[in-house]
Amino acid sequence: MTSPLDPHSKTYSHVNGPVSELLNRLAVSELCKGWPVYRDASEWKNYRSLFTEDATVWTTWSGPQHVDDFIAISKAGKENGVFIMHRECGTLAELSQDGKRAIGKMKATITHRFSPPKGEGAYDVDCDCRFIFFCERTEDGDWKAKYVKLFYDKDKVVPVDGYTCPRFDEKTELSRYPEGYRYLGAAQARLGYEIDLKLPTPRDNELWVRMYGEMEKWLDGKSVDLFWELQN
Repeated sequence: MTSPLDPHSKTYSHVNGPVSELLNRLAVSELCKGWPVYRDASEWKNYRSLFTEDATVWTTWSGPQHVDDFIAISKAGKENGVFIMHRECGTLAELSQDGKRAIGKMKATITHRFSPPKGEGAYDVDCDCRFIFFCERTEDGDWKAKYVKLFYDKDKVVPVDGYTCPRFDEKTELSRYPEGYRYLGAAQARLGYEIDLKLPTPRDNELWVRMYGEMEKWLDGKSVDLFWELQN
């Protein structure tokens, strides 16, 4: 569960206000929703248009990747049968005081379908998360995402046929991954992925607080550091 303490130390433009602020926030929210709509449908040109030239994105299975590299490995994964979908569950944005930067917050559920060999039943792992988009406005007035990193809140295994689920060993598999994306990480590791172990979750107060600190630095016009080292 999350802490009852407010992780934000200050408040930014997030609801109401002048029409100009509202329109900018709506533009950022629209941009965020492009991830589930475009990536799930392999609309790669539309997906790429959401990002700056030097954008970096993070996922459990990819770690930090330049967006062009992320698109390339996503295509390769789909070619090999990887099936990941996203359900957007609500999106809001925060706007900096000068209107040049924004943070988009998209609640979503990641659903990764796994189809084990040897006739075992297929299953999904659902992971509730929040995509955090670090956005900036270009000289042309367009909003683009420079960084995308997620909070991973909780996950679960869902049997496709209603009763068949895999067994994950607590000591050798589940304990290796942070609570928040434990089952997702274990299942993806079975496919051969190296899982990023330094992604913020509600149980990891240090990374949780650090992420909010970087979000505030971004909105205050400062440089940010999201490239946290992987655990050994």
